Amino acid sequence: MAKLVSKTYGEALFELAVEENKLDALMEEVEAVIQVLDANEDFVKLMSHPKISVEEKCSVLENVFHGRVSDELTGFFLTIEEKGRFKEIYQILSYFIDECREYKKIGVAHVTSAAALKEEQKEAVEKRLLETTKYESFVMNFEVDPSLIGGMKIRIGDRVVDSSIKTKLNNMAKSLSEIQLSN
Repeated sequence: MAKLVSKTYGEALFELAVEENKLDALMEEVEAVIQVLDANEDFVKLMSHPKISVEEKCSVLENVFHGRVSDELTGFFLTIEEKGRFKEIYQILSYFIDECREYKKIGVAHVTSAAALKEEQKEAVEKRLLETTKYESFVMNFEVDPSLIGGMKIRIGDRVVDSSIKTKLNNMAKSLSEIQLSN
C-alpha cells in the first residue's frame, strides 16, 4: 500500500516537474527538503500526529516552506497533508528522486568490496558501469565489507552482480554438498 501511495504522489510531482520544465530545480529542492527532514525527525512526527488538525498542520507547512521552496512544492506538501499522507513523505520524495534520476539517465550504484578501493579503482568501476549500462552518469556509493574476502558486489536498483569470494565459496560448498558419494 505504501508503495502505491509513494508511486502515485511521487509520479504526480515528477509529471508536474516535467510539465513545468522545472525538473532540475524541483529535484534540488526535494533533496534539500529530505536533508532538512532528516535533521528534524520530530517535524514528520508532528505532521503525522492525530490530535493536531489538518488546518493547523497546513498552517505549519505554509510557515515552514512558503518562500523557502517553490510554490509548486509548498502546494504539493499541502496536498499530501490534506490527504493524510504526510507520514509517507520520505517514500514519496524518494520515489520522485528515483524517477528524476531515471529520466536524466543517472544510475545509483552500490559497490561493496572486501577492502577499500583506491581512487583509480573507483574510477575504473564507474567507467565500466557507464560502458555496460544505459546510464550516462552515476551516483556511486562505496562500502567495505571484509567478510567478502575478495572481489566485490555491485547493486544497481534490483540488479546485483556478485563476484565476491565469499559467494563463490558458498556456491562451491552448496555444489559439493549435493554430490552423493558412492561406496
